[in-house]
Amino acid sequence: MSKDNFETATFGGGCFWCVEAVFEQLLGVKSVTSGFAGGHTENPSYKEVCTGTTGHAEVIQIVFDPQQISFDELLEVFWTVHDPTQLNRQGNDIGEQYRSIILYENEEQKLIAQRSINDFEASELYEGNFTTQLVPLNKFWVAEGYLQNYYQTVGDQNPYCTLVIKPKVDKFYKEFYDKLKPEYK
Repeated sequence: MSKDNFETATFGGGCFWCVEAVFEQLLGVKSVTSGFAGGHTENPSYKEVCTGTTGHAEVIQIVFDPQQISFDELLEVFWTVHDPTQLNRQGNDIGEQYRSIILYENEEQKLIAQRSINDFEASELYEGNFTTQLVPLNKFWVAEGYLQNYYQTVGDQNPYCTLVIKPKVDKFYKEFYDKLKPEYK
């Protein structure tokens, strides 16, 4: 399949390591890149984003094959692996950089995302109102290399991975086992 047949989705659901660890295991996902978006600082570093002064969120950019997995299905996973009712945080990760955000690339993604927000907000999955921002993607900044594929690289060697990321991955396996790439089953 040529690169032209792939689409891109950009989401932020707290720490990018948490959401990256889940989405890279989905059937139809070609790649997941951790980075920053939604702010005003040009080419920010991880250290700068962690100060909370750049306006950027930690996000992942997913390259996917829409013949295998739809944007709507990606959103279904997104709502399941983070809490969209927490403003500027996910668990103990606190700050604007951890906000829930969908950065759409075109009008179709915007409409699908808005419908998905409405549907999930009306569901019984979460109590409270969604705080998820829905904004156009202006620029995606790739995070430093040592931040990429973090859970797969570090795993049980880091307590954050064991205590925070692993439970999200376990929940994902339970909910979406049928959507896993064969090597993760």
